[in-house]
Amino acid sequence: MAITDLIPWKRDEKKVPVKREEQEPFYALQRNMNRLFDDFFNGFNLAPFDAFGESFGAFSPRVDVSESDKEIKVAAELPGLDENDIEVSLSKNVLTISGEKKEKKEDKGQNYYRVERSYGSFRRSIPLPVEVESDKVEATFKKGILTVNLPKTAAAQKQAKQIFVKTG
Repeated sequence: MAITDLIPWKRDEKKVPVKREEQEPFYALQRNMNRLFDDFFNGFNLAPFDAFGESFGAFSPRVDVSESDKEIKVAAELPGLDENDIEVSLSKNVLTISGEKKEKKEDKGQNYYRVERSYGSFRRSIPLPVEVESDKVEATFKKGILTVNLPKTAAAQKQAKQIFVKTG
């Protein structure tokens, strides 16, 4: 009798055959078809389930939000837009930035003429964590960056309290 025969969990151990997915003929076919569709949709920028919707004309600008003791600052990247294409509004502590992007590229050559147009609208709503003084909100647009400064109310400034961390 071997010592391993005394271990209870080894006594009735059975060998289970391992089945590899690579050995299945339909698995290889499915993998190749998935790769074919992915290459097609990504090659033409036609992703059917695009999370951001940018491939179908929608445009979602990148937004940075920072907060200090006295104000909230929102910076949005809006390349290729004009200040007339942008609308900024504040309602019930929600800042909304919306606009429409229109672009037209025209290229003329000796034997060709090409015109490309692209359109897209966007809307970003940013909930504000504190009350702001709506009559003192300022928005500036420079080099494709929209900056909105939202000064906090006096009550909101008093709510902030710094907590010191003790060591030991």
